[in-house]
Amino acid sequence: MYFRIEKFWHFKKTEIMEKFVNNYLHSFSCYNLETGEFPGPVVTISRQAGCSAQRLAIKLSKILTGYSYMSETKTEAEWEWVDKKVFAKVVNEMIGDIEAGDYNDKVEAIGMLKEVSKAFAEEKVYDILDEKLIQILKGIICRLGYEGRKIIVGRSAGVILNNVPNKLNVRLEAPTEWRINRVMQLNDLSQAEAAEYINRMDTKRDSFIEKIIGRKAENNDFDVIFNYASLEDDEIVDAVVNILRNKNIISLRMGY
Repeated sequence: MYFRIEKFWHFKKTEIMEKFVNNYLHSFSCYNLETGEFPGPVVTISRQAGCSAQRLAIKLSKILTGYSYMSETKTEAEWEWVDKKVFAKVVNEMIGDIEAGDYNDKVEAIGMLKEVSKAFAEEKVYDILDEKLIQILKGIICRLGYEGRKIIVGRSAGVILNNVPNKLNVRLEAPTEWRINRVMQLNDLSQAEAAEYINRMDTKRDSFIEKIIGRKAENNDFDVIFNYASLEDDEIVDAVVNILRNKNIISLRMGY
């Protein structure tokens, strides 16, 4: 059952929804693990409009997977960049948990999970307004992080997983003029259209981060910031791998 995002302001706050958000998602909370440990590892990539984070994530997932299989521990060593299929897979697992759990009214909880998954697939996550949907998105991101060996692009994953020690938050930035020219070339837009697109996307992403953490993102929310205009993809990927090794997020033997 799907629900239109704008209708969620009128969504009935039932007891089951409170239980779902406060109890079920809490069990996957990245901020309150009883052991103080986080399975991970996780790489998040935040970016300004015009910087190609998805391409980097795909390259990085292949390289880290290759390194993992060179290590002594080869079981479940694959790294995944979180596309809509990986996101939907985790949502379906959570739906299965709800169906098997002690919930009196499961339709609403499943409907909300599906709505977030649909918004992710259609690149409309940043349009979510309802606080409960935002909390559910946080829970899904935390579960992805809990599973580990994930590379998550955007969706405010870096700030959601900010207190997780076993992760690296990467930020891609570039001068505005460079980004405008790149968007013009990639999307066959005029200069004015490209400038409007960049401003709209940056504003939308920045506003969503404010919804997540109650303030604007700052440089210290990221572990490393790259100038995408002056570096090749392979140079950024190599730097990220070296940082992961130096921080012992992946082992010096090229595995995890």
